[in-house]
Amino acid sequence: QVQLMESGGGSVQAGGSLRLSCAASGYKYVSNCLGWFRQAPGKEREFLAAVYTPAASTYYADSVKDRFTISLNNAKDTVALQMNSLKPEETAMYYCAAGTGCGPLGWEHGDYWGQGTQVTVSS
Repeated sequence: QVQLMESGGGSVQAGGSLRLSCAASGYKYVSNCLGWFRQAPGKEREFLAAVYTPAASTYYADSVKDRFTISLNNAKDTVALQMNSLKPEETAMYYCAAGTGCGPLGWEHGDYWGQGTQVTVSS
């Protein structure tokens, strides 16, 4: 059974930073990608970043690639997302995902999802 649990969300002012973490279990036999998406009210879920776990290759959406960093800790089965220079329009629920199909073109969707953690960026 795949379980994903996010932590680290909260409120921050524009230009600030937050670090999200996702504790993952049970994913290694059914997934080779771990990553992050977000969804703002009234908008579609958006890919942010992913790591292809067999090679630790990382992939980013163009909108975040110079500001966000994804990192995998294999020993602890966690994947983190360091977010810098946050903008008010990035206020959303942030989700950890596991699955297959991530790559240089991004990741269309995960197969397994966490409950999400709220990030609020104030101006």
